[in-house]
Amino acid sequence: MDRALTVAAIVLLGWIALIAVLVLLGRRVLARELATLVPNLTRLFAGLMGDPRVPLRAKVVLGATALYLAMPIDLVPDFVPIAGSLDDAIVAAFALRFVVRASSPEIVAEHWPGDPATLRRILWLARA
Repeated sequence: MDRALTVAAIVLLGWIALIAVLVLLGRRVLARELATLVPNLTRLFAGLMGDPRVPLRAKVVLGATALYLAMPIDLVPDFVPIAGSLDDAIVAAFALRFVVRASSPEIVAEHWPGDPATLRRILWLARA
């Protein structure tokens, strides 16, 4: 438990440092998108899980993705700067790609609480 809290604290501090660097470099929009990405993905996944229009197989993928993102053990450890969060972002993007194909982009957009441009970027990256 102590180790998990330490790792979480290191990840959080790294995330905050990255956002601060982006702000200092004048990339305020990107910094805001990164700062709100995890909470927005959490709300998106929760909304999609409760939506009856989303097929069961897509909900299974969302649930498995949520479990993977919550686990402290990843393909790339979270304490590795940037790359540690990158594998989580890739897994989330592929899960969203599957959900969009199984249901529709409109359903996903209905549940996205953040900036629509951010969702468009995520979905674009998932298709690439």
